Amino acid sequence: MDDAQRRVADFLAAADLHAHPAYRLLDLTAEVGELAADATASSDYGADPESLSVNRDELGDALFALLALADELDVDAGAALDESLAKYEARIDETGAPGSGSGHESGSESDPGA
Repeated sequence: MDDAQRRVADFLAAADLHAHPAYRLLDLTAEVGELAADATASSDYGADPESLSVNRDELGDALFALLALADELDVDAGAALDESLAKYEARIDETGAPGSGSGHESGSESDPGA
């Protein structure tokens, strides 16, 4: 477990804030939605991508929610990230693109998490 995940786990334990993973997933979704709302407002719904901005605090909330979910699922977030990076590297080596689709999307436009 990396330091960030351990800090979140310690905080959850100290504040008695453990919750079922389903609630953690809903919290994560809400926090990512707040990031999307920031992005939508700041970029005129994507019409001006150069003006995109997100609130750092909201990004922190999303990260906290993700690490709390990992803690509740007893998943080592660092190990999960290592697995994901290895998957993307293998895709790039095999297809030239990080996405799982058959196309050759660029890294900025593809959905590598698919």
